[in-house]
Amino acid sequence: MDTTSARFALHRFKTPVIRHLAWLCQAPQLVATSISFQPSEFLPADYLTTLTRWDNHPETAPPYLFAPMEKRLGHYVERLYEVMLGDLMGWEIVLKNQQIRTEKQTLGELDFLLRNPVSAGLEHHEIAIKYYLGVPTSNGPTKWYGPNARDRLDLKTHHMLSHQSQMTQRPETRNVLAELGIYDPVKPRIFMPGYLFYPSKETVELPDTVTDNHLTGKWRYAADLDTEDTSHWVRLNKPHWIGPWNQSDAPDADSARATIHWVEAEGIPALFADMTWQAELNGWVEADRWFVVPNNWPHNHR
Repeated sequence: MDTTSARFALHRFKTPVIRHLAWLCQAPQLVATSISFQPSEFLPADYLTTLTRWDNHPETAPPYLFAPMEKRLGHYVERLYEVMLGDLMGWEIVLKNQQIRTEKQTLGELDFLLRNPVSAGLEHHEIAIKYYLGVPTSNGPTKWYGPNARDRLDLKTHHMLSHQSQMTQRPETRNVLAELGIYDPVKPRIFMPGYLFYPSKETVELPDTVTDNHLTGKWRYAADLDTEDTSHWVRLNKPHWIGPWNQSDAPDADSARATIHWVEAEGIPALFADMTWQAELNGWVEADRWFVVPNNWPHNHR
């Protein structure tokens, strides 16, 4: 199934949290590395049947899956990941969010320590969901910035591979695990799905670390959209950055235009879904994604 077909297939789920979980189960990774975790290798063949049952009969789903949605995307994704691993895959969650400290400082945190029932081994999973916008440069490679431009793809990739995923190799971590009676060797894994947003009119370069099948969108400066047709755009608010979005009401062109003006006035990027009508679903579904950024992003000048 190609990316577009997979995206539209997710619209079978009417409950947003189930749709988000289904997306997480099949989303491509952003980082091409031997330690990237691919859920498709371990999900049971009938996992979509299970999700459909939870969608139609929420009382059969893990109760904490339907806890109030959190605006902090990282915390929400951790909850979905826990359900995917524990309830869909049947993995044992040994530890989660285990902080590693010295007397003077916090060195980091283990997102998940898990028992893989296939290998019977312990695995340490570091997870993140990321969105990066490619900005061409005149004297070097493309820089891929997060909406908060202090975050960059190259920096995050390096941190995930050289620091976060290697936490269980530190003596401080081994001491913490030993105190908990855990002495087994631990295999590091990273899980980092997300989107890369390309400028609509410029060519960009991809880092060697990026997977070939990564999800994509486009980005524009708010000031450049004055004459563009944005009548089918809908702003996506967290946690609905996890795709794909759908709705029964027609997009509100005035609301989209007002949000684009707000981006420029407030200096804060916003994510939009470009919607298309799907008669077989009797609703509007996301066909593409756009990040709109203020004129001074990612620096104080264009």
